[in-house]
Amino acid sequence: MSDRTLRWCVRAVVALPFVVALVMLAGRHWAPVLDLAMTEFRVRDVGGAHTPLIGLPGRIGTFPNQGSHPGPLSFYLLAPVYRLFGSRAYGMLVGAAVVNVGAAWTALWIAGRRGGRRLFLGVAAFLAVALAWFGASVLTQPWNPYLPLVAFVVVLLATWAVLEGDHVMLIPLVLAGTLCAQTHVPYLALSVVLILVAIGSVALRWWRARSVERAEARSLAASVGVATALWLPVFVDQWRHDPGNITMLRTHFLDPPEPPQGLRVGITTVLRHFDLFHVAIRTLARSSDAPTVLVDLEGGSWVLGLLVLLSWTAAVVVAWRLAERRLLRLHAVVGVAILIAVMSLARVFGKVWYYLSLWAWIIALLAFAATLWTAVVAWERSGRRPVPVTRLAALVLVVATGAFVVDAGRVRPPEDRLSRTLAAVVGPTAQALRDGVGDADGVKGIYAVVWEDAYYFGSQGYGLINELERRGFDARAFETYRVPVTAHRVADPSEVTADVVLVTGVNVERWRQRDDVVEVAFAELRTDAELAEFGRLHDDAVARLQAAGLDDVAALVDTNLFSARLDPRLPPGVEPMLIRMLVLGEETAVFIAPAGVV
Repeated sequence: MSDRTLRWCVRAVVALPFVVALVMLAGRHWAPVLDLAMTEFRVRDVGGAHTPLIGLPGRIGTFPNQGSHPGPLSFYLLAPVYRLFGSRAYGMLVGAAVVNVGAAWTALWIAGRRGGRRLFLGVAAFLAVALAWFGASVLTQPWNPYLPLVAFVVVLLATWAVLEGDHVMLIPLVLAGTLCAQTHVPYLALSVVLILVAIGSVALRWWRARSVERAEARSLAASVGVATALWLPVFVDQWRHDPGNITMLRTHFLDPPEPPQGLRVGITTVLRHFDLFHVAIRTLARSSDAPTVLVDLEGGSWVLGLLVLLSWTAAVVVAWRLAERRLLRLHAVVGVAILIAVMSLARVFGKVWYYLSLWAWIIALLAFAATLWTAVVAWERSGRRPVPVTRLAALVLVVATGAFVVDAGRVRPPEDRLSRTLAAVVGPTAQALRDGVGDADGVKGIYAVVWEDAYYFGSQGYGLINELERRGFDARAFETYRVPVTAHRVADPSEVTADVVLVTGVNVERWRQRDDVVEVAFAELRTDAELAEFGRLHDDAVARLQAAGLDDVAALVDTNLFSARLDPRLPPGVEPMLIRMLVLGEETAVFIAPAGVV
């Protein structure tokens, strides 16, 4: 088989699980909620008068005056595929898959430029393992912590390629690094530092040669031009608003609202991600639920992670003694990434959510791959029989891709239970608005969507605005939610025709007692067995909380289940109960009410 044929076959193998996942997802209706509904708002706005200039809202500043992740590049990349699929939510899933396949193919392109079949198939095996780890639920989701994962592989490999003297790789490095840094702020320091390391290596070569190579200068100029174009919207936002998002990010991280977690947490969090034994075991036993998968993967042992890190350190020493410059440069990229990862996680304040450190698994896997490469070089330098790297890499590629295909065959849409509940109420709600039920006035009206959510802090409320807008209604939120829904979706109370009120849990019955509203939709997706399970979990959790003297948290179980789950004082064993209750869901109803009733 020729090299060209081999490379196209490998590209097809890498893309295959994504195709399987998209086929499975195509047959299921998906109504995005919370962050993904906010993402669709912005993707829908691309190219119009309200084209986004910054990223998705984050835990930056104080609600409702919160800041956002740095930039809008992810929305721009998703928009063409989204429109190609009729501006349906499914188009965002396809867009996420396209972004990830494109990043994977770019990583393979870098490998092809830097070496022969061995390196190309080695990187292909590395990618296949990484993709299988994260799974189809993660890699088809356009959620901002997930979307840069494969692009971060490109950042690491492109940095190494530039250190190797391949100055053309500055351009994909800047592209991938910008996508990572703009989409989710935990990638910002990693991407910026690695780009600076790459540029610094070019400058160092110029200084040593006492001359500037024209080809390198053109590559550097092109990368600077790309960076300028991609970051221009961010600076336009900074110029147009007071304070701009850059100011809000700088203020938030230089003067955080809580003390940072500190160096110990930063080190142990990274080490837990280096427990590759745990990752391998949990991947084999995974479910199809993305958050559950990733939380399980996060639960590694820092002690075992330390052993993996020490093995990598030993490999660095061996590479140094062998004077293998290619390996030493790869180890240098890994070392810089580990250092910045520890420093970044040490600066985290509040709960260290699993999605804040997803990139740490990629760094750990690259460290492991660099260790294996060093071992192969040392073995062959000793005069022993050559290692059949191409065959082993091909075997890993096939096995990992097979596991990924199996996972893709059982993929579900993001937040499937919340989505199905929303889908069950949005149709009747839209029909009632068209029919002028209550204070509604058909598609001519302006509707303020509000919510009293007993369990998921309004996740489906954002989704309801999104779904009504998709159906041609002018659905908005009030000023409090201007950042999540975007400023042009804020309702002027004096212009609102009627309120559309989404109500869940214990709030439903209370709203049914009102005589000034009309119930237009109701959904209860729990089976009898699930209702019984929910009741048992509820009673057990409340009893344990009350026994621990946490009556305030026990009250939240009925009125704000998600907040109850986040309380740091929870007794052992209670949090899994509350998480399961969140998965099971609660009854949901929609009411049409006179404007301003809430």
